[in-house]
This record gives sequence, C-alpha cells and structure tokens, in this order.
Amino acid sequence: MYYYPLHPPYFLLAVGLFVALTSGAALSGTLKLIMQKLQLKSAENFGSRFWIKKLFVPFLGIAGGVCLFLTSGFEIFGFPPFLAYIIGVTVSLLTSVLVWLQLGSMLAFIERQGTASLDLDSMP
Repeated sequence: MYYYPLHPPYFLLAVGLFVALTSGAALSGTLKLIMQKLQLKSAENFGSRFWIKKLFVPFLGIAGGVCLFLTSGFEIFGFPPFLAYIIGVTVSLLTSVLVWLQLGSMLAFIERQGTASLDLDSMP
C-alpha cells in the first residue's frame, strides 16, 4: 500500500531552503571577516580559536534549514513522517558534524601556517 500525504509540506520545504540560504550568506560574510582578521595577524586574535563563537550560529542555521528541507522533501516523495524525520535528521546531523570538523581543521591550519599556505597556484 502506498502512502500519499493529504497535505504535502511544501511550505516547510520553502522555509527550510530559505533558512539555509540566508544562514549561508551570513556564514559567508562572517568567514570573510575572520579571514581578514587572520591576514592582519593582530595580537588579540592570533593563536586563539576566536572564530568558533562567531561561526556557530550561522552554521547551526544552515544545519537546521537543511534538516527541515530534507525531512519535508522526504515527506513530499512519500515517506511516512516518522521515517522522514529519522532519515533527514540523521543525514543532516552527520553531514553537519563532518563539515564543522573540516571547517575547524582548515581554520586552525590557516592560523598556524597563514593564508598563503592555501594558495594552490604558487605550489610547484
């Protein structure tokens, strides 16, 4: 027997996409400011992980928006709501944790080596 939702969550799909996109724009702007501060290497922020607090809220917004988008999309394509939430939350949570760890690793590398270390054009 097939499951067809009477009222598919199209609105939640749009809200999740909007939240993820606007939080992504905020994260992009915050990353640009952090990179400018790291390039200056001022004494107040060099060697400290000052960027964690500034990036956490926009990143959490992206993760929440993607989770809402995924779960709504799964429901639209016929998954029962309980299964859609389990799959959507699991996938978005695991992906978000891995991306957060990679972002932290790259920013820590930039703090240690400087921004010139990421310039792939100058490598032999």
